[in-house]
Amino acid sequence: MSRPKILLTRRWPSAVEAALAERFDATFNTDDLPMSPEAIAEALRTHDAVLPTVSDKLPASVFEGEIRARVLGNFGVGYNHIDIAAAKAKGIVVTNTPGVLTDCTADIAMLLLLSVARRGGEGERQIRAGEWKGWCPTHMIGSKVTGKTVGIIGFGRIGKAFAQRCHFGFGMDVVFYNRSTVDAAEAARYGARQLATVEEVLAASDFVSLHCPGGAENRHLMNAARFAAMKPGAYLINTARGDVVDEAALIAALETGVIRSAGLDVYEAEPQVPEKLRAMENVVLLPHLGSATEETRNAMGMKVVDNITAFFEGREPPDQVA
Repeated sequence: MSRPKILLTRRWPSAVEAALAERFDATFNTDDLPMSPEAIAEALRTHDAVLPTVSDKLPASVFEGEIRARVLGNFGVGYNHIDIAAAKAKGIVVTNTPGVLTDCTADIAMLLLLSVARRGGEGERQIRAGEWKGWCPTHMIGSKVTGKTVGIIGFGRIGKAFAQRCHFGFGMDVVFYNRSTVDAAEAARYGARQLATVEEVLAASDFVSLHCPGGAENRHLMNAARFAAMKPGAYLINTARGDVVDEAALIAALETGVIRSAGLDVYEAEPQVPEKLRAMENVVLLPHLGSATEETRNAMGMKVVDNITAFFEGREPPDQVA
């Protein structure tokens, strides 16, 4: 009996690729170059499964015509890069990898919060440029973190893990907005309390951290009006999805001092980052490192292995989203 034919759009951790090669007729992207939507469309026509990453684009056009693929094993939690309606219309199952990247993404959000508050990016650049003149009482003054208020938009797994770090690690007051009501006792486990609107969270917070899904109604959730609703001198952290932030509005808010600083791990048009953002000293920029630890990337890959194995064995994949 022939094994299902699968294709990976990028290189994955070697242990995961080995597990896939053992179970399936696997094609690997040995050059590790991003695949175009046209190349992905061809893969959908010639393989039983395609395993994309969050950096791939799968618009409705890739699902046109005759499709052989029956499952998409997405490497990542977010799946707004996939036109889910088009995939479902073709009878394609879509899975993701929740849970295993919670702690590492929350850690990156904490890294960004501390970096923007204490001007870590600026200081590191100053040292490397040989421009530091030595310690003095007024040099590169930042903001204290302990005791400040952090506002979280989206109180899922990662939002809760971030709240826990902020409250119990740094004594921060935590408020959050979530589309659905979170039980007060559950919120209290993380030292947090729910507010009714995004605007209430923005008005109350010294730091605002985004942990909501991308796409759909959350596209440009942070726009000019929302930046204006933030406290003067506040900071924005985004480890969610790039499209949650209107980057043009963010740049304007930073240039005009509406907000003080931003720490970003994700961008609207990755890997392109606006030149104005790259030139700003009051912005810390990371290259989408949220889940980038050996332990997490291996765990994510093995979740995909489990998902597509279950599918081809006739079982419901544990992480099916469509």
